[in-house]
Amino acid sequence: MGAGALRSVGSRLSALGSGRRTALVSDRSVMALYGPAVTESLRAAGFAVTEVLVPEGETAKTLAVAERCWDECLAAGLDRTSTLLALGGGAVGDLAGFVAATYMRGIPFVQLPTTLVAQVDAAIGGKVAIDHPRAKNLIGAFHQPRVVVVDPSVLLTLPEAEFRSGLAEVVKHGIVLDAAYFDDVALHVPEILSRDLPTLERIIAGSCRLKGRIVEADEREGGPRAALNYGHTVGHALEAATSFSKWLHGEAVSLGIVAAARIAEQLGLAAPDTGARQVKLLKAIGLPVAFSAPAPEVIVRAIASDKKARDGKVPFVLAPRIGEFRLVFDIPADLIAQVLGEIQRAAA
Repeated sequence: MGAGALRSVGSRLSALGSGRRTALVSDRSVMALYGPAVTESLRAAGFAVTEVLVPEGETAKTLAVAERCWDECLAAGLDRTSTLLALGGGAVGDLAGFVAATYMRGIPFVQLPTTLVAQVDAAIGGKVAIDHPRAKNLIGAFHQPRVVVVDPSVLLTLPEAEFRSGLAEVVKHGIVLDAAYFDDVALHVPEILSRDLPTLERIIAGSCRLKGRIVEADEREGGPRAALNYGHTVGHALEAATSFSKWLHGEAVSLGIVAAARIAEQLGLAAPDTGARQVKLLKAIGLPVAFSAPAPEVIVRAIASDKKARDGKVPFVLAPRIGEFRLVFDIPADLIAQVLGEIQRAAA
């Protein structure tokens, strides 16, 4: 991590003894901004580079796009010693990681995250996937990157909505993993929103440490890694129910956090001020805390397709207090619908 870190990709890959052929996967906009620096770094270190352009955002995460990437890897002569590099946000990382996990039964890949959500969350932990029409990230694998290179300075060009979207994951880490980190974020919202680089480096490093610690303990989500799904059960359902077109990921997660906080209160697992503190911080960051559509029953149906279900039961991550989490099964569908209805009425 560090300003200008993207220019070190070639030397870092060379130090790993990687094969000389690489493919750099990115969308057109990000490739234009940061592709030249990465490509120059790789070629200066003796690597051959094939650029693979994919659509922007979630539209890239389809089997058709993955198939085209496999074709381009094959045409470029990539073998099991070759490296696939993902330059972009979470969607590019998910897609490129999935392609790397499945091409020749798995080749090395590197994460070069250029959005905040990718730097603090999506690029850390080895989850790679494409979407299914009925559920986000349903088709995927666990495939750990060899290297993750985080350059906070690239966030200076990130659109405001994308930047704020990434902060939902930052808030999530504080809510379920570290109360002191949550307080640090809450105390420095102005510096964060103004994109003060020293503050961003500290906050991003904090999230990376928190997520890295959890992944080391539970790589395949059989235990404590479930905490990282806080806000995502409802958030992913909102995205799927609106064909991934209405909200940015962090915006949907923000709404999912509000829903989880309300459910915890309704179940008597959390005091009212626990949820109020979460909503206050989300509002301060500029993330949504209420919505008007789709209807609660539509969202509840989408939740039923959640890939984290066990024997047909979908787990909810709830926060009894800031810095703690609890995994709860068997939350009644009518309670979920009730809470979603309350959130929608708040938007009226």
